[in-house]
Amino acid sequence: MGVRKARAAETEAALKDAARRQFVERGYLNTKITDITAAAGRATGAFYDHFSSKEDLLKALLADMNRQGDDAMADDEHLGRPRQPDHPDHDLTDRAQLRAHLMIGWEVMRTNLPVMIALFEESLTHPPDSGHAWRQLTEETETFRSHLEYLRTRGHTLPGDPVLLGAAMGTMLSSLAYAILPTNAAGMGDDEIIDTLTDLMLYGLAGRAPRTDGATPSG
Repeated sequence: MGVRKARAAETEAALKDAARRQFVERGYLNTKITDITAAAGRATGAFYDHFSSKEDLLKALLADMNRQGDDAMADDEHLGRPRQPDHPDHDLTDRAQLRAHLMIGWEVMRTNLPVMIALFEESLTHPPDSGHAWRQLTEETETFRSHLEYLRTRGHTLPGDPVLLGAAMGTMLSSLAYAILPTNAAGMGDDEIIDTLTDLMLYGLAGRAPRTDGATPSG
């Protein structure tokens, strides 16, 4: 990499890091571009060499977050499988695989908490009838949707449309992350949270939960 490209990459990284800090300290809506450049130690003009607006910067941060999640999802070492860049064949009715997906998402959201905060705030700037929230939700839950569609092609009966199911699953995960991760006001550990989510989703996808008394449910 040439010196000019290296400096440009360094400036872009500095702006992203500064934005993350400012979003946590000030909130996304209250953060101005000049706040970001000042925190990054860069001139305001340098911002526009990389991003057209604060919204464009947030999209770049979201892309980084999604890339991190995709890389983690494609690495199946935790399931004893080789790395699969294209991985629609994960079986979410298998508890270990579903739990691994949820834990990866949880950890990615923890790492990118400033981006999560910014996305929630940014969504409030769009009118309720704009459809923005639904479009964003379906885009961000594409991984869940593709895995659910795979189950359906295998003849598995799903409790609903894969798009809607994926969106509902993603909403549960992201809403809990937004509510718990900043302060852990719930006082619960990651394992308890993810195990609870896993079983809640699993029995909705795979069938009824087993009776605690050992009896087989009727129907």
